[in-house]
Amino acid sequence: MTTPDRPSSPAQQPSSGKPSEASQASVPSESPKAVKPVYKDRVYRSPFGLVGGVLLLGVLGWLGGDAVVSGEGRTPWLALASLLLAVPLVVAFSVRPAVFANDDRLRVRNPFRVIDLPWAAVVSLRSGFSNEVIDEAGAKYQLWAVPVSLRARKKAARRQARQAHAVAKGDSSGRTSLVDASPVRAETDQVMADLRELREARAKATGSQGEPSVRWAWEVMGPAAAGAVLLAVLIALG
Repeated sequence: MTTPDRPSSPAQQPSSGKPSEASQASVPSESPKAVKPVYKDRVYRSPFGLVGGVLLLGVLGWLGGDAVVSGEGRTPWLALASLLLAVPLVVAFSVRPAVFANDDRLRVRNPFRVIDLPWAAVVSLRSGFSNEVIDEAGAKYQLWAVPVSLRARKKAARRQARQAHAVAKGDSSGRTSLVDASPVRAETDQVMADLRELREARAKATGSQGEPSVRWAWEVMGPAAAGAVLLAVLIALG
């Protein structure tokens, strides 16, 4: 059986001024500062808008490219000006719109503006004939990326009615119905419900405080305006 080592006498200890390993181990090392985890944004887009926009861009590219290559006289210049005007607008209204949501804020990217809203600045998320977010100043911003579909709402209502009928039928027969009784919503209405839940959960958080900010999308408006001016000049020159 091994016995613990006896401590050496002071005379036997080294006389160097360096602290011993034991003393170094006893000094707690500085712990790194806690880093707040960064979560990815939830991104909401309109799939029909994306598909339609890509198809329309393809048609514009085909027709415009053919006019530029095969056109004569002022036709190539008119085609280029028309493309410079049309392409940014198609991108703005179909591909660009998106809604980004995380634990701290809601960012709405509309055709010509980007609205940054901390959750504390969001008063309500309203669904009617369009989906809107309202800030503490009373300003309303439409969610272009989350359009309202009346057809989807009617379809969800019919499905909800069928489920309610099945549940009632099962209760009247004395058997437990296996039908899910949770509310049935249209896809965009479900998105709005998820955003409301996130707002209620995070509105009082420290990272969710701040003021709303709105930025104009000059990267879209600039080329479109240049294309409109160029097209007007070419038409005026005859």
